Amino acid sequence: MEQANIINWERRGEIGILSMSNGKKNYIDTPDFISLDNLQEWTSEKNLKGIIITGIGRNFSAGADLDKLQDLAQDQNLLISKMNEGKKILDFIEDLEIPVVSAIKGVCFGGGLEIALASHIRVATENTLFAFPETNHGLIPGLGGTYRLFKLVGNKSYEIILSADMINAETANQIGLVNHISNSNDALELAEEKLQSMIKDRPIEVIRSVMQAIKNGETLSREEALKAETELFCKLAIKVNFHQQG
Repeated sequence: MEQANIINWERRGEIGILSMSNGKKNYIDTPDFISLDNLQEWTSEKNLKGIIITGIGRNFSAGADLDKLQDLAQDQNLLISKMNEGKKILDFIEDLEIPVVSAIKGVCFGGGLEIALASHIRVATENTLFAFPETNHGLIPGLGGTYRLFKLVGNKSYEIILSADMINAETANQIGLVNHISNSNDALELAEEKLQSMIKDRPIEVIRSVMQAIKNGETLSREEALKAETELFCKLAIKVNFHQQG
């Protein structure tokens, strides 16, 4: 197992596990909570087909350590720099061409929720609680949380963020914030099961092509996305044909 800042990395076959480890609540001490260089190195490892993000202990993450955030805010330029680096990290996770699943338990608040939102699929335990408590402290989510939440739940974002109320796993599932609920006390097992069902016996080229084609639907025009999808299909079809002929 390797470690960078509060993040641990381990391999389980074709799956990589990113786990947060920072006390009982897994606070995020700084917006750039992991070295982007480490993250790039780990996610480029050979035969890696998927990633799970989770928290060690009872909680996924309670978000930012407010005392440390207050200290950081004394230097506006440093705060802006750190926030921008944090956004780069979450953008990198979201843009990976392999599926990323968050296995969530306990509390998933603030910056912790922003990390979960950057993943492609979210699995939670029945007792998980979600919240953006920033408005209670005169703040708003600052690592892309407002944007990513709106993409998932639409106008419900206004109430979730402004009220700062906690949402249980059942409600999160109903509004589309969570994809699956685990009946056990740990979502990791179900997250692995769901991820394995997507990647097992799938060539990495197929996985990457699916991820890219879906992402294109968001970043490209309809015409461009459909053209790119056809190109990806044909590239794979030629390889399949060659394999069959061989």
